[in-house]
Amino acid sequence: MLTLTIAGLIVAAAPQSVEITIYNANFGLVKEIRFINLQQGRQELRIEDVAERIDPTSVTIRPLTGGPIEVLEQNYQYDLLSPESILAKSIGKRIRLRQLLDSGQLITTEGVLLSAPGRVVNTGSGAMQTYSGLVLQTDDGRFILNPTGTIEVLELPEGLISKPTLMWDILAPTGGARNIELAYLTENITWSADYVLTLSADDTMADLNGWVTINNQSGATYNNATLKLVAGDVRRIQPARQFGGRGGVGMPEAARADLGFAEETLFEYHLYTLGRPATVRNRETKQISLLSAQGATVTKRLVVEGQRSVWAGYGRSYHPGEGYATDPNVKVNILVEVTNSDQNRLGMPLPKGKVRVYKRDTSGQVQMLGEDQIDHTPREEKIRLYIGDAFDVVAERKRTSFRRIASNVVEETFEITVRNRKKVAETVEVIEHGWSDWEIVSESQQSEKMDSNTFRYIVRLQPDEQKVVRYTIRTTW
Repeated sequence: MLTLTIAGLIVAAAPQSVEITIYNANFGLVKEIRFINLQQGRQELRIEDVAERIDPTSVTIRPLTGGPIEVLEQNYQYDLLSPESILAKSIGKRIRLRQLLDSGQLITTEGVLLSAPGRVVNTGSGAMQTYSGLVLQTDDGRFILNPTGTIEVLELPEGLISKPTLMWDILAPTGGARNIELAYLTENITWSADYVLTLSADDTMADLNGWVTINNQSGATYNNATLKLVAGDVRRIQPARQFGGRGGVGMPEAARADLGFAEETLFEYHLYTLGRPATVRNRETKQISLLSAQGATVTKRLVVEGQRSVWAGYGRSYHPGEGYATDPNVKVNILVEVTNSDQNRLGMPLPKGKVRVYKRDTSGQVQMLGEDQIDHTPREEKIRLYIGDAFDVVAERKRTSFRRIASNVVEETFEITVRNRKKVAETVEVIEHGWSDWEIVSESQQSEKMDSNTFRYIVRLQPDEQKVVRYTIRTTW
């Protein structure tokens, strides 16, 4: 591996190895090992092909072999070559405009560029483009505004580069070959988890498959990289950008025999390391298998929560008798629950992501039942998915009486009617909420208190059966 030396400028070779740790908060940590051959004394070191969305304040560089170096100055150059940037730096210089007339005649005009274009638009006619905002003073004294044609610059402005580049002014006590480690943070690279839960025919078992989806918009490709993913809510400060940042950055590295993801605890987060090198290309979405589990036990629940929208919208500030007692949009919600435990053939910390639930029809084809989002879920915790509303199990909820006992005391009676129009028996949970200081005065069946504001009734229905849950509640505030 060779480095290029030009008049005291050292250009580092392509990286020998790359490691990228991607966080699910739209940033990543890049670590590269590069070979350089330094001269003794002061010189400039240039590294190209870094990510366009690099955070310059996070850059660190340190020698791994060959002796120390001192970093005197660090710069990130990102003024890339483009028609707009070339013309913006050519103001006051001579340019040449070529235009093709409707008659087919090609004319050439030379002059001084007075104003660069705000944008360059392709006209669709070959190489002809419209330079919106450009002002050209011709040699015969005319001014041409917003011309359409092809522009030639007679000299290339200084300071433009073809690739994002890091440059250091460094001092090396001794010359010779060195391996250096370059580390930096970059924005616009993230990952998410996507899961597929396939239910069994009787809805009591399921297979779970998880995929990692990586979206790289960072402006760089990471070839044959060691790929690591961090799951957790990592806090970052977003200051105004400024150059700087020296010092060491390091993360533990381990060899993996398995070709899939291996999970380990990292501080208060979880780290997933892919057991094989992977290439993550710029402007690419890549999917990699995360987990696969068969035969996990699941529970399907049918839930009627008539005051759900009231509880979410008003919370503890709700006062009975103010027009919010009956929610007209009563649906029987379908919940699917699975415990993420070793005993249930899972037991792996699950990163947050979307879970799609499927089931096979009578012909054996997979059909989608619904989807929900889960948060980061540790092992031995329960996953609860709300995937839709039941079609053949319906409910109605109404307030049948209201009585004000005092200025701050009311009594209300509610009826919840549940009907099962299926050909099989079903169990429905009717969940209700109390507010402030509440007491159930009477009820048609025994309720179960779930927390300080919630109680429920278990309703078992045979095919085509209807049942009514009735209760009177006294509320004081």
